[in-house]
Amino acid sequence: MDKKISAFLPEDFDPAATLMLVAGKGAYPKIVAESARASGIKVKLLSFEDETESDLKESFSPEDKAEVNVGQLGAFLKCAKRFGARYAVMAGQITPKRLFRGLNPDFKAMSILMRLKRRNAETIFGAVGDELDKIGVTLLDARSFLDDSVMPEGFLTSGGWKIEETHLEHGIKIARECARLDIGQGCVVARGSVLAVEAFEGTDKMIERAGSFGAKDALFVKTVKANQDYRFDVPVVGTRTVEKLASSGVMNAALAAGRVIILERNKVESLSKKLGVKIFGYR
Repeated sequence: MDKKISAFLPEDFDPAATLMLVAGKGAYPKIVAESARASGIKVKLLSFEDETESDLKESFSPEDKAEVNVGQLGAFLKCAKRFGARYAVMAGQITPKRLFRGLNPDFKAMSILMRLKRRNAETIFGAVGDELDKIGVTLLDARSFLDDSVMPEGFLTSGGWKIEETHLEHGIKIARECARLDIGQGCVVARGSVLAVEAFEGTDKMIERAGSFGAKDALFVKTVKANQDYRFDVPVVGTRTVEKLASSGVMNAALAAGRVIILERNKVESLSKKLGVKIFGYR
């Protein structure tokens, strides 16, 4: 493997093979596409109707892209075959409520959903990964090509914070326990009290809820599961998160170093410094 491409790629990664980018919402898939292309990787785009950003779709030629509806797994797999893809990477969120409304699964998807005891990101996307593997497509670590975007250890910007070590440890413990129980990957604590935990509503709503209490020294913590499958559901923080933290009065954030992705890191660093949000990477 060429370590210069990405440390998150498998040892036998073939840079001459085709990569299918499975793109959801936001800047995440755009950054993956740019980074992979810059490394000389041949990238094809699989977008989702009403989900993938239009400017990303426009950056691909007609022969290098395809679009399916969320839940159309049969069409999804046919596109992978048509592209001649050997690898796939999932990037960007699919609107969470699609799990309950607007999924429109085809026969292939229905057959998988019916045999799942639990329906969450891990089970659903894990099953998709298994189906890709059956047709010779390897689903890559979602951090692939984003080495410079992974949260480092220590403070993201200069300066410290007023958060006590015991309160940081408490927040990390709560976040990890929530992740273990498959509730969510984040929480907000303040001086040993739990203000909010992240569930299906997502990070932004959780931060808003926590901010409504006006607690001093509020701390947002983001983590991953102990047995995290990094092919999907990798936690992501970007400028929108920083803006939400500042507007909610949650001015401190602790993110799992080496595990959480910082989208548009330079912008996040600049904005967090401007707004006074302290971001710390913990191990």
